[in-house]
Amino acid sequence: MKLPRLPKTKGGWLTLGVAAWTLLFISCVTVDKTIVAPPSIAGATYVGDDQCAVCHSDITDGFKGATHSHLGLKDANGTVIGCETCHGPGSVHVDNGGGKGSIVNPGRSPETCFQCHLEKRGEFSLPSTHPVLSGQMTCADCHELHKGKAVAFGGTQMAAASDTCIKCHTMQYGPYAYEHEATREGCTTCHSPHGSINAKMLKSRNQNLCLQCHFQQQAADGTIYIGGRNHVSFLPRGTCWSSGCHEAIHGSNVNNSLRF
Repeated sequence: MKLPRLPKTKGGWLTLGVAAWTLLFISCVTVDKTIVAPPSIAGATYVGDDQCAVCHSDITDGFKGATHSHLGLKDANGTVIGCETCHGPGSVHVDNGGGKGSIVNPGRSPETCFQCHLEKRGEFSLPSTHPVLSGQMTCADCHELHKGKAVAFGGTQMAAASDTCIKCHTMQYGPYAYEHEATREGCTTCHSPHGSINAKMLKSRNQNLCLQCHFQQQAADGTIYIGGRNHVSFLPRGTCWSSGCHEAIHGSNVNNSLRF
């Protein structure tokens, strides 16, 4: 079969390029398994939150004020299915009088969370992440799912972000005689908790991370000053915390320059 010949114009080549990229995109989506379906249980149907509350009132009583309760999903009959949005339809679970195999447990796999937070799956696939995809951690280790805010900080409560992190990273919290002021803003000032291309989940690599807060001033002779001090001979040595200057990046008990 003879293929139609594209016109020898920029428009023709543009059409060919768009078609090629479209086919590539479709093939990636088809092959990649990162696009997930809502949780399901074989042979089960939705029963509604009232049925869940019969056995799990300790959880459902506080769920009305939770971030996830705002989804407000209902089935075709108008029955609220907030719990089953994440745990899957519950009729088999109810008929069996409970049982681990008859309901979805998001605590065992983050895929349930990724049905809505798909971008987070991409972040967890970056080189430096928390070990969620490997099963060593779950989203629930850092997020409150059934009551209050799912994200434990925000707005004027940024410092509360550290409360989540220090459950595991106790050594970085202190207290210190000389604290790094950035820690007052929370760990996410410097770290991307879901994943980063940089080591230790840092938002930026080398001294560029520090220069987000520590203003750099260049004199007429080319000398670089940071905090009023000449740093031109130090910056090429490496990062601010690995070039022999500010190793105690989270805080120090003996030096106000966070040197050790």
